[in-house]
Amino acid sequence: MATEIKQTTRAQESTNAIERLYITMRHLLNRGFYKPSGVSGNALRSALLLLRPEIYGTVAEDKAELNGLIYVLERLPNGIEECRFINLTSDEGYSKSHLKPIVPPKRRRNCYRIDEEQMNIEITRGRSDIYDILTHLTFLFIESGKICKRVLVDEGNATIRDWDKLNSFVLSEEKGDDEREVALIHAANILGRTFDEVVEIQNKLATPESPDQFLNVIHWLGKLAIEEETTGNKRTITFSPLLRERLGHHIHGERWADMIKQTLKDNNLLNRPLHIISANMHSVMNSLFAKKALAKDFPNTKSLEVFEALSAAKNKSLNKKVKSAAEKNGMLFLDDTSGANIDVQIFDTAKFGMGTCCYDLPEGILEEQKPVIFVMDYAFGEQAYETIDELLKPFEQGDQKWFLNVDSVSIMGKAGILEGGKGDLMIPSAHIFEGTADNYPFRNELCASDFEGNGLKVLEGAMVTVLGTSLQNKDILRFFHESTWNVIGLEMEGVHYQKAIQSASQIRKSIKKDVKVRYAYYASDNPLETGSTLASGGLGTTGVKPTYLITDRILKQIFNS
Repeated sequence: MATEIKQTTRAQESTNAIERLYITMRHLLNRGFYKPSGVSGNALRSALLLLRPEIYGTVAEDKAELNGLIYVLERLPNGIEECRFINLTSDEGYSKSHLKPIVPPKRRRNCYRIDEEQMNIEITRGRSDIYDILTHLTFLFIESGKICKRVLVDEGNATIRDWDKLNSFVLSEEKGDDEREVALIHAANILGRTFDEVVEIQNKLATPESPDQFLNVIHWLGKLAIEEETTGNKRTITFSPLLRERLGHHIHGERWADMIKQTLKDNNLLNRPLHIISANMHSVMNSLFAKKALAKDFPNTKSLEVFEALSAAKNKSLNKKVKSAAEKNGMLFLDDTSGANIDVQIFDTAKFGMGTCCYDLPEGILEEQKPVIFVMDYAFGEQAYETIDELLKPFEQGDQKWFLNVDSVSIMGKAGILEGGKGDLMIPSAHIFEGTADNYPFRNELCASDFEGNGLKVLEGAMVTVLGTSLQNKDILRFFHESTWNVIGLEMEGVHYQKAIQSASQIRKSIKKDVKVRYAYYASDNPLETGSTLASGGLGTTGVKPTYLITDRILKQIFNS
């Protein structure tokens, strides 16, 4: 009897494509270089086109993908589209040179324009950073190839009129509004998009210094692809020997953790109960002090309105007031110099003055029992393991060894939700690592009932730690959500945090076995809804309510424990 051959589903195809992308990227890293138009570059490109991630919209169609382009440009250094050579390096001392670092608006990484043709990108946050960059670059090269295909005619010997006109506008000295509009009409034709769509993106990307940034990007993406096709001058991506040697060795994480433990020792805090919180650099400080510090500015206002005011860019003076109140009450701010790009705040509750903090400790608590709250900025992907793993190790100096008295680790983060909308909450009961059989169930001190009655949807269940947010598509996410995995959301760090906490508490025994863990996420997007992905823009004030609600529940538990 003939056996029936089952067709692979889109979810299975997509999972294979993600696996291929990662294996190819690791192979290229070990090899040290690749050409995007070569065999290896094509392998990355075809896997990404098969995957068609939600964030990159119409990447697999002939027309240009404009929202995806903005998403990528915000995460890559300004001017990268002009560079034929892109070099990924470790921290190799460029900051001491005359070169000024270029920092992308949505990713904290130092990049250096070496000359007209070369951009160096510093990798200090581990493999997740490399995967992120290579995925975005692959998207750029796909878009660049589309432009080339549309503008080259006569077997590559001539270019279409639209391209010639766009070219002359970009290179011209005098640029008036009328000429700009005409150039946008030509660009729309090249990109297969409407004039309206192109104008909208032009306005989003324009800055006072560079009003024609969008047209410049399109011009350079096309120019390099055309030159590659006609002259054989190929773009090249390289990985420096030092980067390849240092990767996975926790160099920055160890430096970062040592600096923190030294600060704790210098301030006689090493033996005190320590509560670690991974969050942003404002919500804990504001929750602790804002309402009291700004009592005169907001006499009858609810906390949420105070926090919304603090999140507005125009209210810098209010932020300064709160920061100054925190510093008067013993807050230490450690500006990160380790290269990990993770800033730190330390709050010593024993130094809080009478009536200055918005939370109260139980009466009669001894000074040495008063908690120390340690807040670290968000880690990125695998970097979460590196930093927490190093932090939870004992502090050694000479023959002496101090074990940290860690009472709790709380993780607050943004995540993609699979049922709900921006600002809704997810309380995980387990983290599942995408692409592996690894799963990490744990007892979460936070639960859905802690957050109910606040007008936000609260989901409880398993969450997937993905290898990269830019690699997810609806088919995989639907499988996770609708199968017995019962997944409620996806993020990038959960597994890595939990792996470090479990190994420190259960195996290495460097912290107590019954350390409390708290995880809570709020939705930055819903990748299952078209138009609600990360590429659709930020949260605005929608993020204020969930951020402070989670922070409040974490702090209440710390102060009452």
